[in-house]
Amino acid sequence: MSATIHESGLRTLIDGWLASGKLVAAPVEVSGRLLYQRLKSSGEAVLGSREHPANSIKQFLFPRHQALFRYRLNGKQVELVDSADDTREQIIVAARPCDAASLPALDHIFNCDRKDAGFDEARQRTTVIALACNSHDEACFCTSVGLGPASEAGADALLVDLGDTEFEVRVLTNKGRKLFEGHTGQGTREAPALEGPPRKFDVEAIQQFLADGFDNPLWAEESVGCLGCGVCAYTCPACYCFDMVDEGNAAGGERVRNWDSCQFQLFTQHASGHNPRATQSQRQRQRIYHKFSIYPERFGALLCTGCGNCARNCPAGLGVLRLIEKIDARVRQQHV
Repeated sequence: MSATIHESGLRTLIDGWLASGKLVAAPVEVSGRLLYQRLKSSGEAVLGSREHPANSIKQFLFPRHQALFRYRLNGKQVELVDSADDTREQIIVAARPCDAASLPALDHIFNCDRKDAGFDEARQRTTVIALACNSHDEACFCTSVGLGPASEAGADALLVDLGDTEFEVRVLTNKGRKLFEGHTGQGTREAPALEGPPRKFDVEAIQQFLADGFDNPLWAEESVGCLGCGVCAYTCPACYCFDMVDEGNAAGGERVRNWDSCQFQLFTQHASGHNPRATQSQRQRQRIYHKFSIYPERFGALLCTGCGNCARNCPAGLGVLRLIEKIDARVRQQHV
């Protein structure tokens, strides 16, 4: 026996959460694309779609533009004012497992050298309801990085589509239990075994290549088409680079944190004018090293969930998977 809920019941729950003042986000169709967005009503939510949203859920915990504090200048005096953040409880519904899996990775980042109180507070007031994937496309590679279509990492509850607008509800944390308690029925059907994408590369082989492949000509060969637009980082659920700037005038303003990307030319530009990663191939190399070598060495996990957003959204047809498959092919040739 398993706990189940019909789509109509789930939509009723969503409307109830919204009516109580909670923030609720889910996949929404916008101009022909699927995007994670905040909901005004449950009718906007696309539940059970086979398409992967083009953005990620990180924006609801790590906003693209976030005021850290405000300041006012009065002569030689500076008055600091805390930013007025929205501290309402928020619920993310129908997050893909590869998006939910990014949250433990971000936990490491925002709590390594010092604790980021804003991020941690957002994590505490956020409940993630993941939706298992019943299909995949050529850009998906979650199984290659140790995940799968029904991965539970980062989720508080997991929905599995049983067909006929019914979902199995797998409660994973107390936060998930609180949301669904008293709102599920008892199902008799077992969830089908979900088939993820075939494994497309061997992580250990990739890491062995990276150990002495820093100067390999592959980086220049395979990144020549990169435009440096940063869409890969902005739509990646695990990328977290940011910049902090003061926005205001002589009377005051606010210090803000904005998303940034290692793919931007000025990302590593020194005040002296020197840039240690002056070419796009060097920046592409950094992206791969960070996800598959640097981050794993520090935290024991990959900084990639295999979502495929970088490939789907890249205007030049690049992405992590294309580069990693090229590396995997070279490693295999060396062992023939």
